[in-house]
Amino acid sequence: MKLLRYGPQGQEKPGLLDADGAIRDLSGHVSDLSGAVLTDLDRLKAIDPASLPKVEGSPRLGPCVAGTGKFICIGLNYADHAAESGLKVPPEPVVFMKATSAICGPNDPILIPRTSQKTDWEVELGVVIGKPGKYLTEAQALDHVAGYCVINDVSERSFQTERSGQWTKGKSCDNFGQTGPWLVTPDEVPDPQDLPMWLKVNGEMMQNGSTRTMVYGVAHVVAYLSQFFTLHPGDIISTGTPPGVGMGMKPPRYLKAGDVVELGIDGLGSQRQTCVQD
Repeated sequence: MKLLRYGPQGQEKPGLLDADGAIRDLSGHVSDLSGAVLTDLDRLKAIDPASLPKVEGSPRLGPCVAGTGKFICIGLNYADHAAESGLKVPPEPVVFMKATSAICGPNDPILIPRTSQKTDWEVELGVVIGKPGKYLTEAQALDHVAGYCVINDVSERSFQTERSGQWTKGKSCDNFGQTGPWLVTPDEVPDPQDLPMWLKVNGEMMQNGSTRTMVYGVAHVVAYLSQFFTLHPGDIISTGTPPGVGMGMKPPRYLKAGDVVELGIDGLGSQRQTCVQD
């Protein structure tokens, strides 16, 4: 099942994608894709998509999950990306937070901050939590996942690494967290550790990797995080990026107004963003 949210920013409605690629309106059954709705997705699976109103046209897609309390990111989780960054693979997952205000729709623009010099791209596998979990084992972890999605973990590298302190301020600018287009339920993702992923800038392939090369897989990451705090429905975990980011190029290459970024993960859909000066 591919769940989504559509409509103007702040007024999104829940929907799903039917077998023909049409959007069907779920608002007659649930108010939004958040909280308890994510805990009981079997209720939605029982609905015949053909019985739902078809949404005409091509509405804006919002982030595919609502009510996110924590936007948790894992850094340096691909050995080849750590190498291009000149850093060692960490002995435990590197954890940092991204402000939830960075979350936006999959095709919403990348807003380049006014003083930015080094805005960068990162295609990542997003994991959305579906039921609360604390002190989970790896064997239990995937049972707490509502689904998977594409995330662009947009990053301002000078804010992140040259302005002292933690990474948060380089990761949390407005529209630095495109999420979606769909929340794809686990029954359609038989192996989250075998998903090809890619990203292009102005049509040029920059990232062409796979979740196969993750250092710490999804089950490990979910279980690991749950040792420190309770994971709640709607929480998003962005699991790291493969090589090919602008920072790792020689010379480095960064985004500017007018650039077009396209990215996707097999089975989870794709995104397209235009860069705009904020």
